Amino acid sequence: MAEKNVDPLDDPAPRRRGRLRNPLRGDAFGRGAEGFARMMGTPAFLVGMTLFCAVWLTWNSLAPESAQFDPRALNFTLLTLILSLQASYAAPLLLLAQNRQDDRDRVQAEQDRQSNERNHATTDFITREIASLRLALNDVATRDFVRGELRDLLQELEEAGPETDRPEAPALDDQSLRAILREEVEAALERRTGKEQDPQ
Repeated sequence: MAEKNVDPLDDPAPRRRGRLRNPLRGDAFGRGAEGFARMMGTPAFLVGMTLFCAVWLTWNSLAPESAQFDPRALNFTLLTLILSLQASYAAPLLLLAQNRQDDRDRVQAEQDRQSNERNHATTDFITREIASLRLALNDVATRDFVRGELRDLLQELEEAGPETDRPEAPALDDQSLRAILREEVEAALERRTGKEQDPQ
């Protein structure tokens, strides 16, 4: 006997697609219902429906009896049946389209809510950062403050009188000025490192 080649269990069988697509599967039917509802809400549909009924009624009222397919004597039974059938299908399709629109609106509202929460959180963060920057800038000397201090110092010098009343400062050469500047910078650095090591 010849052995049959059996596919292993971990080898999935290929999917077989149906030759006919199911119109109720997926989103196609819903899109069709929305298209139908959108078409029914246009002036073109109303004008077309009015012309259709007018031609139907005129033909079955004025044409010879042998040519009438929905005679007036039977109160246009076929037209009434067609309009009733169209209305009975239109109502559920319109409700389906409305439900789909409600679902879209619900998703959009949720996305808007999440976006508003993110914007609110970002605004709070930026507000806190601006407040911390304002607090940090309170310790920084502004240009107007420095100008005011220089103006006050100049005024004090002018009020002190001419230079002849004050004892002359000893003349300093470049070496001594550099030494003084170096000492001041080292002292400032020591004070700064001391503050960083002891934040209290």
